[in-house]
Amino acid sequence: MAHQRLFPQLLSFPSRHVDPAIRSLDTTGIQHSEVPRRSANYKPSIWNNDFLQSLNSDYLGEIYVRKIQRLKDDVKRRFDEAMEPLSLLELINTLQRLGVGYHFENEIKRALDTILPIDKNNGLEEEDLYATALHFRLLRQYGYEVSQDIFKSFKDEKDGAFKASISEDIKGMISLYEASYYAVEGEDLLDEAQEFTARHLKELKESIAPHLVKQVSHALELPLHWTLPRIEARWFIDFYKMKEDMDPLLLEFAKLDFNMLQATYQQELKVVSRWWKSLDLGKTLSFARDRLVECFLWAKGLCFEPQFGNCRKQITKTSLFITTIDDIYDVYGSLDELKLFTDAVERWDVNTLQDLPEYMKICFIALYNTSNEMACEILKEKGWDIIPYIKKAWADLCKAYLVEAKWYYTGYRPSLEEYMNNAWISIMGNVIHVHAYFFLGIKITKEALECLMEYPNLVRWSNLVVRFADDLGTSTDELERGDVPKSIQCYMHESGVSEETAREHIKHLIRDTMKKMNKDRVASSPFPQPFISAAVNATRTAQFMYQYGDGHGVPDQETKERVFSLLVEPIPLMEG
Repeated sequence: MAHQRLFPQLLSFPSRHVDPAIRSLDTTGIQHSEVPRRSANYKPSIWNNDFLQSLNSDYLGEIYVRKIQRLKDDVKRRFDEAMEPLSLLELINTLQRLGVGYHFENEIKRALDTILPIDKNNGLEEEDLYATALHFRLLRQYGYEVSQDIFKSFKDEKDGAFKASISEDIKGMISLYEASYYAVEGEDLLDEAQEFTARHLKELKESIAPHLVKQVSHALELPLHWTLPRIEARWFIDFYKMKEDMDPLLLEFAKLDFNMLQATYQQELKVVSRWWKSLDLGKTLSFARDRLVECFLWAKGLCFEPQFGNCRKQITKTSLFITTIDDIYDVYGSLDELKLFTDAVERWDVNTLQDLPEYMKICFIALYNTSNEMACEILKEKGWDIIPYIKKAWADLCKAYLVEAKWYYTGYRPSLEEYMNNAWISIMGNVIHVHAYFFLGIKITKEALECLMEYPNLVRWSNLVVRFADDLGTSTDELERGDVPKSIQCYMHESGVSEETAREHIKHLIRDTMKKMNKDRVASSPFPQPFISAAVNATRTAQFMYQYGDGHGVPDQETKERVFSLLVEPIPLMEG
C-alpha cells in the first residue's frame, strides 16, 4: 500500500526568490573563511553550458524514426533466416556487440530457448570450442543455468590441463576467454580457462594477423562482460565494418541507432545543464569538482536505453550532489563542520541550518529542495512517499564520509577489512541505486523497498567493484592532496608488499567480487531486470571511468576522446 504525506515547503535558494533567513549570505567570501582550508586544485570543467547547449542533431527527426523502424523490421527477419544454431548465436552476439540487442529481447529469448540444450541435440559440434564457448556465454548472459563441465572435452584426460592444440584456435580461445568471466565462485575449471586463454593470447599477439591482433588486444584490455555497452558498441561498429562477413543491414541499423541515441543523450544533457547552471553550485562552491558531463556518463552507463531518459537526468543530478558533498568532506570542511553537516542530513531538518557555515547551508538547501522535487514527482506518479528512503541513503553516505574524515584528522590507518567495511558505503553506490530504483519506471513494491534499505548483496557487490576500480584509478592523486589511505595502501601497510603487488591483489578482489555478482544477478530477488542490469552496469561504468586514471575528477585525454565519440560526434552513415 502506498504511503502518503505532505512534503515540507521547498527552501528558497540564494539569488532566486531569496528566503529572508539566508538573503545575506556572502557566497563570494566562502573561500576566505578563517577556518584553514585544503585545496585539491581541481581544474574547471571542459564541457561548459554554452558548448552543451550548442549540440544539435537531426537524428531525432521523423525521417530517421521511420527509417530505424523499417531497418528494425528487416533485422528481425534475420532471425528466421539463420538456419543453423551457430548462425543464430553469431547473430545474437553481433547484435549485442553492436549495441542494438535491446531492440530484440523477445527474439533473442526465443532463439536461445530453441538451442538451450548445451550438451546434446542442439545442432552444435561438440568439439567446436568457438561455438561451445559462445553458446555458454550467451546463455549465462541471459540468465540460463549451464554447467562449466561442457568444457571438459577440451581438457587432456591424462593431466587434466587444457589441450595444447586448442591454443592454435584463435577464435575459440577468444570465445573461451570471454566466457570465463561469467564464472561464479567455486568454478575452478573456468578459472583455469581464464588463465590459460589470457596467457596464450598474450603470446600469440606477436604472430597473428593484424585484424586478429586488434580483436585480441581489445579483449585482453577489458573483457566483454566488464565493458560498458555503449563503449563496446562504438568500438565494435568500427571493427565490424572491416570484417569480411559483415552484414550491411546490421551495420546500417547499428550506426543509425547509435546516432539516434546520441541525439537523445544530447537533449537530456541540455536539460540537466540548464538546471545545473540555474542552481549555480558549480561556481558558488568553486572548491568542488564541477563534473556535469562525467556525472551524466555515470547515469548513461547505468541505463543507456532510450526509455530511461528521466532516470538518467535524475541520476545525473544525484551524482552532481555526491561529487560536491564528497569534496566538502574530503577537501574543504573542518571536522567540526562535517559533524554538523552529517547531523543535518541525518535529521533532514531545516531548523539545523542556523548551525551550519554558509557554504554548507547552500549545499544543504540545494540538496533538500532537489530531493523534495524528485519525491513530489514519484508521489504524483506512483503514490509513494520516497523521502524516508532518500534521506536514509544520503545519511548513510554522509556518515561513511565522516568516518573517513575522522581517520584523516586523527591520522588513523585502518586495516583493509576495516576500510572496506566503510568504503563500500562511501563510494556512493547506495544513493545511486536507491534513486535508480525509483526512476527506472519499474513497479515499486514494499518487498523490494525493504530489501533495498538493507542494501542486498547485489548492491554490495556492485559498490565494492566500483570502490576497487575507483581506488585503482584515483588513490595516487588523492593521497597527494592529503586523503586517507585507500585499499591499495591499507593492503601494502598490513601485508608489507609493494604497490604493484597490492594493485594486483585489488584486481584479484575485483574478479572475486564479480563472481559473486554473477551469481546474485540471476538469483531470485524482488528486483526487476532493469534494476539488476543497472547494478551490473555500475561496475562497468567504474571500469570505464577509472581505466586510465581518474576519469571523473581529473579527466584524461582518453576519457575526453571517448566522451566526444559517445556524446558529440555521430557516426557517418554512408561510410563502410
